[in-house]
Amino acid sequence: MILLVLIYNGSYADVSVEDLKKAYANEHSKFIEINGMQVHYRDEGKGFPIVLVHGTASSLHTWNDWTTALTKDHRVIRMDLPAFGLTGPNKDANYSIEAYTKFLQQFLSKIKLDKFYLAGNSLGGNIAWNYAAEYPEKVEKLILVDASGLPTNKPQPAIFKMAKTPVLNSLFLYVTPKFFIKKNMEQVYADKTKITDDLVTRYHKMALRVGNRLAFIDRAKTDFNLGEKSNLEKLRSIQTPTLLIWGAKDTWIPLDNGKRMDRFLSNSKLVVLENSGHVPMEENPKESFEVLSSFLND
Repeated sequence: MILLVLIYNGSYADVSVEDLKKAYANEHSKFIEINGMQVHYRDEGKGFPIVLVHGTASSLHTWNDWTTALTKDHRVIRMDLPAFGLTGPNKDANYSIEAYTKFLQQFLSKIKLDKFYLAGNSLGGNIAWNYAAEYPEKVEKLILVDASGLPTNKPQPAIFKMAKTPVLNSLFLYVTPKFFIKKNMEQVYADKTKITDDLVTRYHKMALRVGNRLAFIDRAKTDFNLGEKSNLEKLRSIQTPTLLIWGAKDTWIPLDNGKRMDRFLSNSKLVVLENSGHVPMEENPKESFEVLSSFLND
């Protein structure tokens, strides 16, 4: 009976891209075709460019507060990664770090960007440092915000376990209750009082974008082989000046990962934000931006 009630209350149909555009695209939104996808991105401001890459199940909107501050002195480019936001699924369902890094290069080539600062959060941080390792001549400075790419030595978050579990992951295609989205947000925020209804609604609506639920399952199944020796060698090879911003209360990618990453990188600085979780740029934008601004102006 409980399961039936859950299914009834949590069942949601897919939301069309056109409907989502009405709420989550604006005058700065653009779309560019890459590998058959209509990639949603925004290009705002003037000055030396900075590229912002979001994490799993997020969208370019996670950088809203940083963008408002950055556009005073910089050109800010951010996009919805394949599988997320308005961009939606990759037709070949390849969500490996290699595929994402290649996608980022294709995107930046299409908009003719050759030199820039590069920032990424979580999955976006993993993509960012892999990109910096492969294209060191393009990245002037690297900013990693609670970045993935090293083993966490702890169980995966429940949402990833569910996406990998047969039957449960099939249910996820149709049953995506809003409270479940909120529950996951409470895991990534240190201060739960900052999780507003509008914020939960945005994450929920983006999850319901046509194709995004299946894409999330395909992405969760991807094995990034985090412990491979070649990955560590790639991380060690990065000479780009790097800022690591880490939330001390991050339960998904703990601070210990930030400390280890700082040791592997040869030209890095780690700044710990005591009152932040996994997404400091969204949870504590002012505090995290002050750290970023100091690094960019140094």
